[in-house]
Amino acid sequence: MSMDQDGQNYVHGTAPALGILVTNLGTPDAPTASALRRYLVEFLWDPRIVEIPRPIWWMILHGVILPTRCKRSAHAYQSIWTDEGSPLLVIARQQAAALQGMLEQQLGSSVKVALGMRYGAPSIADSLNELRQANVQRILVLPLYPQYAAATAASTFDAVAAVFRTWRWIPEMRMITHYHNVPAYINAVVASVREHWDKHGRAEKLLFSFHGIPKRCLLAGDPYHCECHVTARLIVEQLGLPQDGWQVAFQSRFGREEWLQPYTDKTLESLAGSGVKSVDIVCPGFSADCLETLEEIAILNRGVFLAAGGERYNYIPALNDRPDHIQALAGLVMKHTQGWHGDAVPVDAIASRRRALAMGAAK
Repeated sequence: MSMDQDGQNYVHGTAPALGILVTNLGTPDAPTASALRRYLVEFLWDPRIVEIPRPIWWMILHGVILPTRCKRSAHAYQSIWTDEGSPLLVIARQQAAALQGMLEQQLGSSVKVALGMRYGAPSIADSLNELRQANVQRILVLPLYPQYAAATAASTFDAVAAVFRTWRWIPEMRMITHYHNVPAYINAVVASVREHWDKHGRAEKLLFSFHGIPKRCLLAGDPYHCECHVTARLIVEQLGLPQDGWQVAFQSRFGREEWLQPYTDKTLESLAGSGVKSVDIVCPGFSADCLETLEEIAILNRGVFLAAGGERYNYIPALNDRPDHIQALAGLVMKHTQGWHGDAVPVDAIASRRRALAMGAAK
């Protein structure tokens, strides 16, 4: 049986589908101050992002942050915006389409992949409704954050749960919260680094830059810091780098409180100051290139390193829609949907419908 357009009733005798909700952080609709304001209000008001009492934070957000940050962030987005739109959204759509195609090869046409952004469009609510209209009755949520953080994976769960609270009939749901040490994911990052080295040569130092979070999140029990280091170590083991050939750092700090250290920009200054002339930098916490990689890492931090005395700086792109990355994601889906394959289609849909109508079903 399936739901009708408003999701309140059932239509008996139709085959349900398996839904995969792929999510990422999100992006503004345009590289303008007004679009950034709409996006930042949604993003920064999430209590998973800023854990400050709401009345106090409302005054800081609207009185200090938004008046100064919107124009500056719009300028940053303008430096990376493409004719197709925001790089993150363009790449995310490519990832979802590639994953759809790969899963259809393995599971057939009864699988539906939808893309939802935690902030901005397409929203998680719209994407879940898209799956509902496709008669999806089992949903796997796949946030494209390899390392777990409450600000990312847990916030995604909050958004999904908020939508389900408005539905009378909710599907079965599973959620992947992290995949920082999954071999196929590690192998894909390793392959991307080796391909870069084959094409451009190898720098003196490989720097892993992960998105930062406040140190208090670590002290509160968030495993993110540890998982970032595990990811880096597993990659380095395959690459065979010596201990002094790599380092982990954290970028994108915000506000005055202490965040995870060492900071990426300060690390680059220190490396250049100590005589390191060449650096390769990779960001295995980002599944797709976005503002934080294309503008902060590839542009701003390049300037930091060169100004401090460095001579060669190369950013190794995110995995984006590389086939080995999509294969790794498909493997995650297959693993986490075990028991859901092939047993949800009625054996005799027509007979099932007739029996239901004979017993008084409305549809």
